[in-house]
Amino acid sequence: MCPCRLRHYPNAARKGQQRGFTLLEMLIVIAIIAVLATLVGPRLFGQLDSSKVTTAQAQTRMLRTALDTMRIDIGRYPTEQEGLSLLVTPPDDPALRSSWFGPYLDGSIPVDPWKNPYRYRAPETRGGVAEVYSYGPDNAEGGEGLDADISSTR
Repeated sequence: MCPCRLRHYPNAARKGQQRGFTLLEMLIVIAIIAVLATLVGPRLFGQLDSSKVTTAQAQTRMLRTALDTMRIDIGRYPTEQEGLSLLVTPPDDPALRSSWFGPYLDGSIPVDPWKNPYRYRAPETRGGVAEVYSYGPDNAEGGEGLDADISSTR
């Protein structure tokens, strides 16, 4: 044994013992970590789901703002066939192309936090408002709580 070690652990050198943790001590530490994980884990995953909903709400509002800006330029919202792609791709109609000052988004159209495309609903009337929405984590219409649909109009 190194002489420097004798200075710190004189009893260990005399009795031939080595310092360390016993199996019982290790099992107690593992049990404490497991209890903490079962108490804290679900709360952390709940916060993750809630943050994804908040992200989707912010993105639907951002897409709706881009649609409103484009509507000011070209005089109307996109049709359902044109969809959100009109925010990044110029229209085919030459009359609209001259007043289209896009792209209205940096990069491409984002997908929702659950990797599904955002959906678009054109206004039913000329003075109506366009809607951008996501079906949420369940990717099905309707739902409650964290599975509820997320819309730019709510």
